[in-house]
This record gives sequence, structure tokens and C-alpha cells, in this order.
Amino acid sequence: MKKLGRHLIAEFADCDGQKLADVDFIEDCLNEAVRKSGATIINSVFHRYNPQGVSGVVVIAESHMSIHTWPEYNYAAVDFFTCGESVDPHKAYRYMKRMLKSKTSQLSELDRGIPSEADEILNHKPASLKLNKHIPVR
Repeated sequence: MKKLGRHLIAEFADCDGQKLADVDFIEDCLNEAVRKSGATIINSVFHRYNPQGVSGVVVIAESHMSIHTWPEYNYAAVDFFTCGESVDPHKAYRYMKRMLKSKTSQLSELDRGIPSEADEILNHKPASLKLNKHIPVR
């Protein structure tokens, strides 16, 4: 694989259900987790479901981090997808585990990238990248 990033998939169980239902708390936590990982926040969107549960995503310069909560099960699913070597998604994972008061958790890690016969780590944003002229550059 020509590796472009890491994708941590976290299962947080036996959490504090009240915290999982609080959209402001969840948004603050995930944004702080992003900062602790060393990533750069671009934007975030969070939504509280009726009667309960929260979903949210923080778009970062290095990809994204997202959360979906089920307060009725004291459970949260969190993705930490980062590109490049400057971000440590494990710091975000440890912070979220502590803040959600998860007593039981499981973490899976996947390399993300271009399928290839040879293993290699690609630069996150190579200087020689030629952008499609139809895509506006911000």
C-alpha cells in the first residue's frame, strides 16, 4: 500500500450516558481531542437527535474525526482519520476515552492509501501536486 493516512476506529462502551446525550459536551470534547492530537481544525458540525444521541464531525486539514453516540446503550463510535505524520490520533483516542468515562473500549487501526504491491508512505501534500483546474483552490 502507498500509505496516505491512519484510521483509528474506537468503540467506547460503559460510558456516562448523560455525557453522551449532551451535544455541547460532545462537541467541546471532540474539538479538544483534535487539538490534543496536533491536528488543525477547519470546521465542525454536530447534531443532537430526538429523543437522544449525538452525531458530529470535525473536518481537519489532515482529514476528519467523527462521533456517533447511543446514550441508551452508554456507547459511542468514534473515528480518527488522519493523514501525514505530524498528527497523533492516539492522543485524541486517549482523551476521548477519559472524557466519556469509558470503562470498556476497543481500538482498531487501519492504514489508508492506494493499493500497491510495494509498501511506501506518501507525502500528505506533495509539492508537485497538479490540481484539476476545475476545482477551486481556497
